[in-house]
Amino acid sequence: MAFVEDFKKFAFKGNVVDLAVGVIIGGAFGKIVSGLVDNVIMPLVSLALPGGNWRDAGMLLKAAPDPKNNVMLKYGALMGSIVDFLVVALVLFIIVSKVVNAKKAPEPPAEKKPEEKMVELLAEIRDGMKKS
Repeated sequence: MAFVEDFKKFAFKGNVVDLAVGVIIGGAFGKIVSGLVDNVIMPLVSLALPGGNWRDAGMLLKAAPDPKNNVMLKYGALMGSIVDFLVVALVLFIIVSKVVNAKKAPEPPAEKKPEEKMVELLAEIRDGMKKS
């Protein structure tokens, strides 16, 4: 019974719940970015590249009587995954950096050290004596 209680304490701590929510939102965010990349960015890239859909690009390693059974090295799919990753990483970096910068409170101006204040006061006294 102690195991169940310990698990409840662990599972419902703020950090674990926050992590679970983050993972779920991250998965949904990944789908949104993949949709953006697949449906908006990559069609534009495909226009610039010869051969059309570059995600289907590959090298035939072994031909089979049925073309569906060919053994292919699908480097286009790998490149697509790399582009997806880079877009997700860039967008997440921008979002996280904005959140971190928004959370940072502006630092209060540093107070002068007593020695600096004393030097400043002595300089004011000296300047005042010169004017007299």
